[in-house]
Amino acid sequence: MLRPAPARRLPGLLLLLWPLLLLPPLAAPDPVARPGFRRLGTQGPEGSPGRRPSSVAPDGAPASGASEPGRVSGAGVCKSRPLDLVFLIDSSRSVRPLEFTKVKTFVSRIIDTLNIGPADTRVAVVNYASTVKIEFQLQAYTDKQSLKQAVGRITPLSTGTMSGLAIQTAMDEVFTVEAGARGPSSNIPKVAIIVTDGRPQDQVNEVAARARASGIELYAVGVDRADMESLKMMASEPLEEHVFYVETYGVIEKLSSRFQETFCALDPCVLGTHQCQHVCISDGEGKHHCECSQGYTLNADKKTCSALDKCALNTHGCEHICVNDRSGSYHCECYEGYTLNEDRKTCSAQDKCALGTHGCQHICVNDRTGSYHCECYDGYTLNADKKTCSVRDKCALGSHGCQHICVSDGAASYHCDCYPGYTLNEDKKTCSAIEEARRLVSTEDVCGCEATLAFQEKVSSSLQRLNTKLDGILEKLQVNEYGQIHR
Repeated sequence: MLRPAPARRLPGLLLLLWPLLLLPPLAAPDPVARPGFRRLGTQGPEGSPGRRPSSVAPDGAPASGASEPGRVSGAGVCKSRPLDLVFLIDSSRSVRPLEFTKVKTFVSRIIDTLNIGPADTRVAVVNYASTVKIEFQLQAYTDKQSLKQAVGRITPLSTGTMSGLAIQTAMDEVFTVEAGARGPSSNIPKVAIIVTDGRPQDQVNEVAARARASGIELYAVGVDRADMESLKMMASEPLEEHVFYVETYGVIEKLSSRFQETFCALDPCVLGTHQCQHVCISDGEGKHHCECSQGYTLNADKKTCSALDKCALNTHGCEHICVNDRSGSYHCECYEGYTLNEDRKTCSAQDKCALGTHGCQHICVNDRTGSYHCECYDGYTLNADKKTCSVRDKCALGSHGCQHICVSDGAASYHCDCYPGYTLNEDKKTCSAIEEARRLVSTEDVCGCEATLAFQEKVSSSLQRLNTKLDGILEKLQVNEYGQIHR
């Protein structure tokens, strides 16, 4: 005899289970509700720029004004602010192919909420595991369709989780003007979203701190086995607005709407209506204040900035002179007679004598003060102009040309004189013997007189030749005199 089929008992079982089937389904656990971490888009302490929850009335209907321009709503009425946005996605072996597809969908959905274009948001993707690959730069795609197609073509890499290397690569090679990032004058925020499910295998603390210091706002999204402490190390402050966690890749897509709220332009800093010359700081609730770049101070109008007088601070380190630059910086200079050393702060005395511009007639002497003074050769004295020289005793120079005796008449004058028995010739330099012998010779001694005259003529002729030789020697001595330096 056949046993009744179990299906015949089903109606009774259904009757027992029917009340349970009529109960509403249990709410799924909130994937991002974890102590210490806030849903992306919720308002933090004292408000945060561009981060407001959707306005919902108690009955679930949108609150009044929820569809007004500028407000965040599920319909995406809010216009996203322009960003330089870089996704850093972990594609290590722990991320399964289906899970990696979920990450790409998450990225694509965020792209859907943004205004993409050269003047709006630009997007780049950095793929990383044990190695880092820049999938495309900020300037690569200017429309949503081509951008999402490029995201769909990304494939996983390999083992390893080098999060620090990925952040460093983004900072050095993606957030650059050459790669398509806007410069500081554009006031376009630089934002990085890192998605990972593991513990970094390199040091992320220091590199993340450098990235934040360079002006990059870091969001950290952890999945499943992600290390919470590492997420905190990477993310910007306040952590409750920059660190997020989901239990599985299956629900990561839900975070895309939260990022839409975050990137909405709801404050003057984002809208560009702040009029701050340098930096606009959002204070929440539509309020803001202006700050200045390093080296500048805020003026009384609380909007414009003026360069600090860094020289007045006495921290410049210049040895001689500190000169303020218009850029808010400074440079060092040296006193006259000195030159700036390679350290651009200290000074060394110039060798002004070596430059040949000293103007000294005889000798140039360098002083330790970077200056110089003039001196003269022996037998000369320095004139009142402190450069030229005058003869102190022309007779002492030996260039006077006197045949017998040189008589000094002062510092710059002299005259010649002759030995006894000689007389000065008309040239006032040479001497001739006095014809006294002729008076001593008797008129009767004609022969003796003639002999005396002949002797005198011979002596005179010899003296003339001697004078000629002496003149030549003196001329040579004069030439040598001005070429020789007496020390």
